[in-house]
Amino acid sequence: MSIPGACRAIPRLPTAAALSAACLAGLSTPALAADAAPAIDTGDTAWMLVSTALVLMMTIPGLALFYAGMVRRKNVLATLMQSFAICCLVTIVWMVAGYSLTFGTGTPYIGDLSRFMLNGIGAHIAKGADIGFTLGAGTPNATTMTIPESIYMMFQMTFAIITPALITGAFAERMKFSALCVFTVLWSLLVYAPVAHWVWSPLGWVAGLGAIDFAGGTVVHINAGVAGLVTALVLGKRVGYGQDDLSPFNLTYAVIGASLLWVGWFGFNAGSALGANGRAGMAMATTQIAAAAAGVGWMLAEWARTGKPTVLGIISGAVGGLVAITPAAGYVLPGNALIIGLVAGVVCFWTATSLKHMLGYDDSLDAFGVHGIGGIVGALLTGVFAYGPLSATDANPGGVSGSLAQFGAQAEAVGVTIVWCAVVSFVLLKIVDATIGLRISRDDEQEGLDMTQHGERINI
Repeated sequence: MSIPGACRAIPRLPTAAALSAACLAGLSTPALAADAAPAIDTGDTAWMLVSTALVLMMTIPGLALFYAGMVRRKNVLATLMQSFAICCLVTIVWMVAGYSLTFGTGTPYIGDLSRFMLNGIGAHIAKGADIGFTLGAGTPNATTMTIPESIYMMFQMTFAIITPALITGAFAERMKFSALCVFTVLWSLLVYAPVAHWVWSPLGWVAGLGAIDFAGGTVVHINAGVAGLVTALVLGKRVGYGQDDLSPFNLTYAVIGASLLWVGWFGFNAGSALGANGRAGMAMATTQIAAAAAGVGWMLAEWARTGKPTVLGIISGAVGGLVAITPAAGYVLPGNALIIGLVAGVVCFWTATSLKHMLGYDDSLDAFGVHGIGGIVGALLTGVFAYGPLSATDANPGGVSGSLAQFGAQAEAVGVTIVWCAVVSFVLLKIVDATIGLRISRDDEQEGLDMTQHGERINI
């Protein structure tokens, strides 16, 4: 179901309460939206500052520790380095061109370079004060924001950072660091930016289909999971996979990392309301409930199958629930969040422990099994359980409700994301492999990435 008027394709949150206020104020036509001087809402601004910091914390140190705790000791520092380096690289890529390609007006398929090097972001600052801004000004779906563009740009940057960092879990312990850096830059520009534009830009063609994605089920998790699977297949299995002991070095790190991810996810999901409002409150509640349900779901499935619930299992399940609720967080009620979490926990457990071995691929830390599959589950179930009043506005009194048609739109969004990500990721990997090589040597892999890639080791 599409949302007509100025609120039809609001990025990340098509009908957020903070943005629907703009419609209520009479900004229902592109001309008015473009001509008005949007006022800053200090409450919205404060919440988005906090949310941005929380999402950044999800990558460093959250994801860095989560992944580092699941590799062998000889690869711990290299795994931490991957998340930290990606944070640095993507920050620059986003500032230079990523933000412009994602949210520049452009076409329904990609933005333009009108915001290259963040051109114009300080145009309305006077005596230290800024105003809100209009995303997609001059287009039929122009969206008036109640926060400064600098904060919106930074919030979106943190999503662009964590997405390629998630991919590293699929190829952990065997990729050259130089190849990782080059692939990350290219992937951010040629995969992440187009998909984010399709889904969250006021002009995005996937949003125009009526598909909804509250905080990144397609853009972040399916994108990262599919890219991770393709990378794992192109690189091949780790040396000793299925024969040697590849057990985690220190699950304590992984538990700390998962806990930081859980807390940071409130910025990820509740922050995607783009304001301090009731939609943010519901997104926070559904996020907590789905994560807990998925942790229990994975734990019970593992307990029934092996006789022992593991620490690695329950934290993986909780992350799977956080992934699955991401596209749905601001669209569903708590009861349905419980269902989404339980389903995600069980399905991700089966994918990570059975499907992976049945098909024979080495998804080292289950990036595809948790993020790819969890994202698909969540995106599809959003089309089943969406509760209309949560996204209703004057322009669209019924909001977006679960239906067969909505499920179809969600499935289409999932499908195009998978195809684009898989094809372009494969091509980029082949280009990098042909130029500088993707995989470390067998001897280097046996010695470990810490020494061979960075000249350091943990001396404990």
